[in-house]
Amino acid sequence: MDSDSAPRRPGMVSQFFRRMWEIQQNFMDKSTPHMAFRWTVTLLLFAFYFLRVYFLQGWYIVTYALGIYLLNLFIGFLTPKIDPTMGQDQDEDGPSLPTRSSDEFKPFMRRLPEFKFWYSGTWAVCIAMFCTFFEAFNIPVFWPILVMYFIILFVITMKRQIKHMIKHRYVPWSSGKTRYKGKEDTGKVVMSK
Repeated sequence: MDSDSAPRRPGMVSQFFRRMWEIQQNFMDKSTPHMAFRWTVTLLLFAFYFLRVYFLQGWYIVTYALGIYLLNLFIGFLTPKIDPTMGQDQDEDGPSLPTRSSDEFKPFMRRLPEFKFWYSGTWAVCIAMFCTFFEAFNIPVFWPILVMYFIILFVITMKRQIKHMIKHRYVPWSSGKTRYKGKEDTGKVVMSK
């Protein structure tokens, strides 16, 4: 056999990154059903980031960029997957929000699912934390202006989103909605003769 025709073994570096990806994927698969735990860890990471920025007195541009990105994710989380304002054909089989009280109930499908929202937000906080270790990202700015810009942007964006929610009568969270359950299983087995 010719040595050139034999398949090459992956290098050590590619094996390392493949193994890291497998470990990360395994962790993600196991953490999927534990929503409260995932968000608690992310909020603790977020609090640690803010404490770091507060005590270091810098990296305000990084924090502003993080805030804008998280706001963008949040809007995607609140927005329906199929926007009724886009003039969707009624003949289309895809899911849509009911527009009249006589319409059939259709569940709210998010443009950005909760898991992707959490995953992207957690990565954003980790990247922002990583940036605080490099002085090159510590650009001097007058931080109250950034806070004012962010508050104005948040108010304008949320006002538009809330108007959209009222206009199309949808609520993007399940708190207070009726939940239907099947019959309770008592665990008793009745043998018939």
